[in-house]
Amino acid sequence: MDGSGPIETNREALKRILAMLVGMAEMAGGASTLPRHLYCVILRLLRPAESAVRRLIIAAARGIVVTLPPLRPRKPKPKISDTVAAMRRLGLAVTLSKQDFARYEAECKAAERRTARPRTISLPLFDPQKYPFRVRRRYVPARGVPRIWVPGFSEPAPLPPPPSPDDPIDAARLGLRLQALGAALDDLPKQAKRFARWKARCDAAVAEMRQIGSAVIVRGRTARGTVRFQRTRPLWSGRPPGGRLSPYDPDARRRSNIREIDEILAHAHALALDALDQSRPDTS
Repeated sequence: MDGSGPIETNREALKRILAMLVGMAEMAGGASTLPRHLYCVILRLLRPAESAVRRLIIAAARGIVVTLPPLRPRKPKPKISDTVAAMRRLGLAVTLSKQDFARYEAECKAAERRTARPRTISLPLFDPQKYPFRVRRRYVPARGVPRIWVPGFSEPAPLPPPPSPDDPIDAARLGLRLQALGAALDDLPKQAKRFARWKARCDAAVAEMRQIGSAVIVRGRTARGTVRFQRTRPLWSGRPPGGRLSPYDPDARRRSNIREIDEILAHAHALALDALDQSRPDTS
């Protein structure tokens, strides 16, 4: 990390907010579920915190130069375990040589190790994509559905109880997101290099597609292989997800509904936009 003051200040504030969220999650006594009201409160603060950390990573990646490794084409080696499984599904007997049987056992053991490995997630470097043509369906609660019954022959089905604030909700995914957020805050330079690598790959693919005369970037093949990205901008345009402030104004009067995380997110968003504008390649 470049050691800039605003990034470090916001990082310390986010670590304090993360500690508060972890303490709230531990109020359930280490259970795998959380009450609905506590789960919703943590999620309402976790979303803007993730957005703010994502923007701090982009701001910290300013000035990091990444050299892409040379292309090493690899021929895909078919897995013998997939072939054996497909033949067994067809009811065919399979006879393997010693070498193939050793490969088959090694692939099975590797699959078992991957299954037994504890599940971890990394903080996404991009905001979730918007779908402007998605039709939002109106949510109808179960108690609002008409109950059809025949008088004298059947009784109407009882209404389901409304959701209670104390209903238990699985918090496994929420715990993984908290761990990913803490890991990103503890090692911001590593995450900044991760973003710089993606940016370098993205810029190289864009430059190559322009050289071959393509006006629109689509999923296809280039000299470096398959284009594995769908977007060239990691952030939303407009208000960041989870926040209540669009621009950052330190001298603005603080409203009652503005939280500390909203100001941190707005400041981090301004830093990330400035870093992206300076790192934008010259298209002239």
